[in-house]
Amino acid sequence: MDEKKRNEAYNKYVKAKIPKTRPWPSLFNSFWIGGLICCLGQGINDLILLWFPNMAEQTAWAYTLIVLIFLASFLTGIGVYDRIGKFAGGGTIVPITGFSNSITSPALEFKHEGIIYGLCVKMFTIAGPVIVVGIVSSILVGLVYLFI
Repeated sequence: MDEKKRNEAYNKYVKAKIPKTRPWPSLFNSFWIGGLICCLGQGINDLILLWFPNMAEQTAWAYTLIVLIFLASFLTGIGVYDRIGKFAGGGTIVPITGFSNSITSPALEFKHEGIIYGLCVKMFTIAGPVIVVGIVSSILVGLVYLFI
């Protein structure tokens, strides 16, 4: 009986501490901020192709991704990307900038633990499983295509 009261008290405490969100404004902010990030990427790509007209389109996209990853890492480092993420939610997670943020944030948080145990280990706590799933699934798909 004592355990039941403790669980009820804990659930009541958790409900009081969970931040209240309004779903429609959150969805709207996620949509337009994510779209703005994608438009920024398209604009960067267009500028690269404008400045270097002989560049192949795939090469321009590679440079665009490099610029977006750098911008997201830089904004994470100065604390701006986290504020944008709180406002926009999933809109900042889905583009490649979210992946950059997921690597940069733990690296900054655990840098005091040293290069190996801090930066190198902790920076892949969030992104590591994504990388592993990507590699394993690409190997499996490659094997399927090899034998079909």
